[in-house]
Amino acid sequence: MGKTAIDGFAGLKSLVGKELGVSPWREMTYDAIRKFADATLDHQWIHVDRERIARESPFGKPIAHGYFTLSLIAGLFFELVEVKGFAMVINYGLNKVRFPAPLKEGQRYRLKVKLGEVKEIANGAEGLLEAAVEIEGEAKPACAAELVFRFYGAA
Repeated sequence: MGKTAIDGFAGLKSLVGKELGVSPWREMTYDAIRKFADATLDHQWIHVDRERIARESPFGKPIAHGYFTLSLIAGLFFELVEVKGFAMVINYGLNKVRFPAPLKEGQRYRLKVKLGEVKEIANGAEGLLEAAVEIEGEAKPACAAELVFRFYGAA
């Protein structure tokens, strides 16, 4: 599947309310969970202690940190879209984030993104992205977030 082209302000506005794409499935690995734990110093047992997880966790397997799952969105987003006609795009923040279901080691996940509201700002545009990190075979996503991206200047 090809990337969705966002070409300048007019192109961005034309995509309001539309799905921008769905990424291919990827597998969550224990190695990735460990690396995130090491990078953030968050070694809570539900993520990294296999023995304790086997004894005590209701999930039965290591789970990805919520913030890890959230952080996957930015990179996957740029696999789905090709931005033209802007000098730069930045992640400006988040309006709402929820982690409805745990993303467990071995599960497959993907990103689904829809463009919500777009408004003009000084030297650019601000777009609200409705993002969901879906888990294969699960009714609820691992992460549902409304992101604010800013698209600045003409290229």
